Amino acid sequence: MNNKNSYPILIAMVASIGGILFGYDTAVIAGAIGSLQVYFDLSPAMVGWAVSSALLGCLIAALLAAKVADNFGRKKTLMIAGVLFGVSAILSAIPPNFAFFILARMIGGIGIGLASIVVPMYISEISPKKNRGVLTSFYQVAITLGILIIYFVNFRVSESGNAAWNVEMGWRIMLGSEVIPAIIFIVLLFFIPETPRWLVLNGDLLRGQEVLKKIGSTESESKEKVKEIQSTIQLDKENKKYKLFSKTWKPALFVGVGLAILQQASGINVIMYYATEIFNEFQIGGTENAGFYQSVLIGLVNFLATFIAIIFIDRVGRKPILIFGSIGMAISMSAVGLMIYMQIINFFILILVFMYIIFFAFSWGPIAWILISEIFPNKLRAKVMSISVFVLWFSNIVVAQTFPMINDNATLQSVFNGAFPFLVYGLFCLIAIPFSIYYVPETKNKSLEEIEEQWKTQTT
Repeated sequence: MNNKNSYPILIAMVASIGGILFGYDTAVIAGAIGSLQVYFDLSPAMVGWAVSSALLGCLIAALLAAKVADNFGRKKTLMIAGVLFGVSAILSAIPPNFAFFILARMIGGIGIGLASIVVPMYISEISPKKNRGVLTSFYQVAITLGILIIYFVNFRVSESGNAAWNVEMGWRIMLGSEVIPAIIFIVLLFFIPETPRWLVLNGDLLRGQEVLKKIGSTESESKEKVKEIQSTIQLDKENKKYKLFSKTWKPALFVGVGLAILQQASGINVIMYYATEIFNEFQIGGTENAGFYQSVLIGLVNFLATFIAIIFIDRVGRKPILIFGSIGMAISMSAVGLMIYMQIINFFILILVFMYIIFFAFSWGPIAWILISEIFPNKLRAKVMSISVFVLWFSNIVVAQTFPMINDNATLQSVFNGAFPFLVYGLFCLIAIPFSIYYVPETKNKSLEEIEEQWKTQTT
């Protein structure tokens, strides 16, 4: 592989470390929440708040990310995110009270929110169109790798002492360990360039052209691409069709918001945040730390299944994989709900959860992020991605906050035997099937400018 082919891959891998931190930070709470509940004597609602407080930070970041990314650049915004991850890791490990812990988690949430918007944006803007899907998939692979790493760390920490030790010290080590990948991320960011599209948007044509040449374009191709980006920017300024809520961009905004809601409403983060507690409740495995061990297995399955997307996403396309994944998710999640409702609590539930994770990991996991980073025009990309990701994190908060409250509700427990939330998530997986078929566009082998033109053509 020559340098021009390998350079975009190296850049995407460095940027994707932000995804590792994303996964690490969101999933660390799965191992810590049981001990935190005891340490701070938390009610079910406060347990939900301990989990979802970081997501409130994500909402704040979604409101700020577009302006920060447009004003300071994609690269510098990623550096800010890295610093926030590190600060949050340290502070959340040494909270004098629960309010301080919530504040520390919110700081980390702002880092997650910035990374969740800017990492896929950065990769999509710097990747050649022929392998943009694969390179943007690195982000989801990185998220799943971060989840796997912290599940393993949580498992090892939980085994380092008894229950009392974990309540006093174990959760602090779990949360504080994130400072290590945060430092690595910040250091490596110094060695990657700003995106050519942001450089051209801000008038630095020569640097934009140089970056395009480094990532695979010839001299003439890089000049032509700069002209194409400039032309798109000029049209953005002149044509009212480029306003956010114009007829042209409403369908794209609808798709972006729909992807955000359905990715979260499918229940993925209930599994990721509460895996340890859920499996301890099921008592599948029979040991005190069975939930920790099974969460590591879920993290491993999640990580490995994401590579299916890397293999097929630029060959088969986004849309067919999304449809197939939706069908598999609907079947497996609904089956989990039905088994719990019928009180058939056995090892097969774990198999069904693994199936759900596999279908999600190669479809809605990576493809929702890829499409959100692809389907919006250059001029509006940061702003509209912020709206979509704001909706995504708001949906995540609703799911994370309501699960322990619903799960502990005596009335719902008596009627549904604990199956209610899983049946609801299965319903949303079903809704994802027609949404994928009728509304999601195919973006395979199209440049970002060609995708932009596709939306214009549909509304003329």
